[in-house]
Formats: sequence, structure tokens, C-alpha cells
Amino acid sequence: MNPALNNKTFQTVSYGDDVMTTSGVVNKSFILWLILAAGAYIGWKYAAAVMPFYFPVLIGVFVLSLIVIFKKTTCPYLSPFYAFGEGVIMGALTLFFEKQYPGIAFNAVFLTISVLFCMLAAFKAGIIKATNKFYAILGICTLAICLLYVVELLLSMFGITGFTFIYSSGTFGILFSVFVVIIAALNLILDFDMIQRGVAAGAPKYMEWYGAFALMITIIWLYLEILRLLSKIRN
Repeated sequence: MNPALNNKTFQTVSYGDDVMTTSGVVNKSFILWLILAAGAYIGWKYAAAVMPFYFPVLIGVFVLSLIVIFKKTTCPYLSPFYAFGEGVIMGALTLFFEKQYPGIAFNAVFLTISVLFCMLAAFKAGIIKATNKFYAILGICTLAICLLYVVELLLSMFGITGFTFIYSSGTFGILFSVFVVIIAALNLILDFDMIQRGVAAGAPKYMEWYGAFALMITIIWLYLEILRLLSKIRN
């Protein structure tokens, strides 16, 4: 489940007369994605110059996301910087994969956009409903994946071989990536539902930025997992 959007997200904000709307979230999302695209262009075009600052930017983006999540009123001011930083990281990382597997960048972007609109259409049509059971199952699966990644990262820091299937391009490795892509895609349904709940509850206007920010987190995760899956298939 998206750490930025959950059942308590709209319980910790102050309500007033100026409320968030769905169109407002869409507009803010468009602005953030334009900023991310600008950052991605820099990360792609000037990858050699960016690489020495890759990890500092990564840490900075992580810190910004934590500040926004715990202090939601900062979102209108910090989310553009978050989007730009993420763009720089995504641009440089995508170029790395593109050099290894030519054409993978376009395919990953196209598939991510396609999945996004398919999930939105399924949500709007009521084909996939965000029930309490759906929330619980998806939350457990998402948490399990996150814990697996964290444990693998910690083990690798100590030179210990852990869950190698995460990176394997064999059958099991590909099936694992397919599973993670599905979980990431279904998380979009939860994001749409939580944003809709916020609008219905009359959440404050600045939460439009927060909804756009939270949605960006899930889409970036989905993109990275699709990129990983395509690289495994190409390999």
C-alpha cells in the first residue's frame, strides 16, 4: 500500500471552505509530471555529470518524501522539488538500461502509461472495487515485497547472497517481477479510491498536491518494476 495514502491520510488534516477536487488533483499531477519530465531530460542528457550526485539526490528525494508525508501542508512547496529529483534519478537510470537494451525505455514508458489508464478505466467502471478485503490483501502483499527488498539490500551490504531470484532473468525471476508489477498496478486502484474519498470528505485544497504526489510515488514504482521485468525478458 502506498505509504503516502492510507485510511488515516485524510483524518490528520484541517478542513475548511476551500476544498480539494478531482480536477484539481489532475491539474497538479500534470504540473508535477512536467517537472519530472524536465528532471528526466537532464538525467538522461547529462548522465555523466549527474552520476556523481546520484546517491545524494536519491537521499534528498527520500528525505523530501518523508517530510511531505508527515507534514502534508508542505506538499505544495516541496512536491515540485521531489518531482524534479525523481526525474533526474529516473532519467539517468533509464539511460543505463537503454544502453544495455536499446528500445527498452520507450517500451517501459508506454506500458506504464497503458497500465495507468487501464487501471483508471477499471476503477471508474467499477470492474475493480477497493473493498476492505482488497485493501487488506494488497496491503499485505505490498508490505511483503517491501520487506523482501529491504532484507535483500541489507544482506547485500554485508556481502551476503540473499534472495537472488529478485534479479534473476530465469523463469522464477520473471514470474516474480510479473507478480510485483501486478501488485504495483493494483495499488493504483487504492490511490484512486483514497483520492476520491478525500474529495468526498471535503479535504483542504492543498491535499490536491498531496494526492498528485502520492499517485506519483506509485507510478514511479510501477515504472521501475516494468523496467526491471523488461530487462529480465530481454536478458
